[in-house]
Amino acid sequence: MKLFVRVIEARNLRGIDFNGLSDAYVKLKVGKQKFKTKVVKKSVNPSWGEDFSFRVEDLKEKLRIYVLNEDKYFNDDFVGKVKIPIWKIFDAENKFLETTWYSLQPKNKKSKNKDYGEIRVAISLSLNNSSFEESPSGSPNDALNNDKYSDFTSDSSSVSLWSSVKSPSRTSSTKMEEETFGKEEKPNSQSIAGRFVQIFQRSETTSTPSRSLSESDLSDRPEPDVSENSSENPSGGSTFGELISMMESKDQGGDIPSNLPGGILLDQSYAVAPPDLNSLLFSPDSNFPKTMADLQGTTDLQYKPWKFDDSGEKLTRVFTYVNAATKLIKSVKATEEQTYLKVDGKVFVVLASVSIPDVMYGSTFRTEILYCITPGPELPSGEQSSRLVISWRLNFIQSTMMKGMIEGGARQGLKDSFKQYAETLSQSVNVVDLKDLGSSKEQCLASLQAEPQSIWRLARQYFLNLTVLSTVVMGGYVLLHIFVAMPNKIQGLEFDGLDLPDSIGEFIVCGILVLQLRRVFEITVRFMHAKKQNGSDHGVKAQGDGWLLTVALIEGSSLAAVDSSGFSDPFVVFIYNGKRRTSSKKFPKPNPQWNEIFEFDAMDEPPSMLEVEVYDFDGPFSEPTCLGNAEINFLKSNMSDLADIWIPLKGKLAQACQAKLHIKIFLNNTRGSNVVKEYLAKMEKEVGKKINLRSPQTNSAFQKIFGLPPEEFLINDFTCHLRRKMPLQGRLFLSARVIGFHTNMFGHVTKFFFLWEDVDDIQLLPPTLASMCSPSIIFILRKGKGMDAKHGAKTQDEDGRLKFHFQSFVSFNVAQRTIVALWRAKSLSPEQKVQIVEEESGVKSLRTQESGSFLGLEDASMSEIYSSVLPVLVSALSWCAMHI
Repeated sequence: MKLFVRVIEARNLRGIDFNGLSDAYVKLKVGKQKFKTKVVKKSVNPSWGEDFSFRVEDLKEKLRIYVLNEDKYFNDDFVGKVKIPIWKIFDAENKFLETTWYSLQPKNKKSKNKDYGEIRVAISLSLNNSSFEESPSGSPNDALNNDKYSDFTSDSSSVSLWSSVKSPSRTSSTKMEEETFGKEEKPNSQSIAGRFVQIFQRSETTSTPSRSLSESDLSDRPEPDVSENSSENPSGGSTFGELISMMESKDQGGDIPSNLPGGILLDQSYAVAPPDLNSLLFSPDSNFPKTMADLQGTTDLQYKPWKFDDSGEKLTRVFTYVNAATKLIKSVKATEEQTYLKVDGKVFVVLASVSIPDVMYGSTFRTEILYCITPGPELPSGEQSSRLVISWRLNFIQSTMMKGMIEGGARQGLKDSFKQYAETLSQSVNVVDLKDLGSSKEQCLASLQAEPQSIWRLARQYFLNLTVLSTVVMGGYVLLHIFVAMPNKIQGLEFDGLDLPDSIGEFIVCGILVLQLRRVFEITVRFMHAKKQNGSDHGVKAQGDGWLLTVALIEGSSLAAVDSSGFSDPFVVFIYNGKRRTSSKKFPKPNPQWNEIFEFDAMDEPPSMLEVEVYDFDGPFSEPTCLGNAEINFLKSNMSDLADIWIPLKGKLAQACQAKLHIKIFLNNTRGSNVVKEYLAKMEKEVGKKINLRSPQTNSAFQKIFGLPPEEFLINDFTCHLRRKMPLQGRLFLSARVIGFHTNMFGHVTKFFFLWEDVDDIQLLPPTLASMCSPSIIFILRKGKGMDAKHGAKTQDEDGRLKFHFQSFVSFNVAQRTIVALWRAKSLSPEQKVQIVEEESGVKSLRTQESGSFLGLEDASMSEIYSSVLPVLVSALSWCAMHI
């Protein structure tokens, strides 16, 4: 059944506020359904004229009406209440209570005040579950739009209005109810009618309410009026494209959600634009989901329409289906909820949460799958492409001992399912083979051409500002005055050759003119110096063979303006492995375009970190102002993502302006697999022990554990203990760029890694009882580094440096030599390496004047017997030298 309530007005309410008035609104409740009206400010006779509908399943329920006074600073004040039993409405003629005034009752019966005011409402009960909009006789809302309150001037008009709510034709069962359940049999009518209605109306649904409240109990606490009429619901009656456009307009420009930790199920590029791929996968009109269901044997698909959630920010839909039976699991019903996390026209991110409660332990977990559609590489034909990345994880709602077994089964099942998913999708849209785009680097770099600008055009842009123009006008005016005016006679403290201002006004004008001329002089010197040093590392070719890093700087966006002109003269500095590449200076532009290419000399190991710094050129006499900076971690980024990326800059100025840089990064290995073998051969000399090349399967497993890119290769691994509050046994993995630790104790996984470049120092400690009579190795990271691995650190010193303790190595000597050799090779400069070698060897050579030969202490093995320090006069030594 449907209960329709119109809250019309109230009169003679208590004045709660200090001004003797009230900010009144009405709350209504039937069972757990709660709604409220708008707030009418400063009135004791408020008018609302709002409609509400409730679903009624039991005639024993009551309609509760509460009138409250809104208080912005404290709890809302109680004004009065009314309770109306549902059975009373059911027994009324035409199941309609005439529009009348109801006296408001106090909060408790002990209250002495009996005058709480009155409220006027109209109430009707319908045996079919149709809303106002579904009524064939017309809508009460339409009547209200024509004349807001004319329908309530008399009882007859009220009946004519609300008669349109109930069904136009009454069935025989309805007549039977009216004949059987009269007013004189109220007790029986409640129970029997309630059962009768529940049998025939249990499966019917409610219409969307006009104004909704939270599910918590009614209280006197204030609640924000954030609900809207159902006619204003953005998802009502809108197409899928319109809903996507609505969500795109609400996008705040946040970061793209990262992949789920369970792993990547699909990572493929397709020759289709991102919006088209999104429509193919998630539009209600698409045939692709139905095709997948037929191939996988899924039946009973029931889709609900896309709609906005309660917050009005995210699109969601729920659909159910029955999975096909397998050898191990029978066919079960699954419920999947899909939610759009981000829509900006180019990026579409959908999170699907699947629950299968009928399988064993199915109530303890949910399978979450993240679909991420982003723009792919530009095709040679100029068409758009899309990249689809699907990742997954298991979200355990309850702890269970079968977690490992459940994850293993889910991993294999999802892997097989999305393999078929990828094959089916490739039949609908063409797959983009990135190998065929291998020459895209050359094509991309060849298409980049630095914007040529003449010096006169730059000068016009640079000097065409208010400061220069005002100075020119003032200077010309003064020169004209000097030419026209007659020279004054010498007076005051003046003498020949010295002409002083003769008034305060002349003094002020002279001061302003001097300041203006100084400013123009600084601008001119700054421009000339910038043009003189406007050299760029664009086009400088890299040298050597190995890992070759190429960076293409395209443009900047919304860079901070720090000059008085409201612009900036930005230039960019790239730092990799201690080497710098500087771009040209662009003046003055907040959105400069460079189109410059920078290459770094080849390295034996792949790069770990690229630092990007953006500065504003302030002239030859000032330090450049930092406009922002960024760090690109190659271990946490996929090279296909870095091939065309906008990087947000960090820093106060950059974050305030949301500054970004558009760059393209390419990494090539010019030596192929030989670069790994040569690197290992070099490390063998440092370690003094043979280092075997690991198999592709081992490297793949190592990359998968820590989520590393495919170019990372394992050098060695050791069994050891990580010392925290309690020692934790696991394996320490060493590669050319990272140190990683992984352990799995009774299903509890602990893993982390940090960069060799972040290691500030390595300490070797002798065996102690605390280290279980085993020597220890301590990694000390630089300040602010390795925060992602903080959970594995034992302590943090006063300077904020993390310390990682490892002990109980099976082969400590080999581990120590390997660790120290890798650290020196990656993080130390050549000068630091020479210094450490000298300190460890302790060799001090003596050179004789005659032969110039060296006498090393290693050649003469002597032991010190006695040593002493005696004072000697310098004059005595010189006398001895003269007589010898």
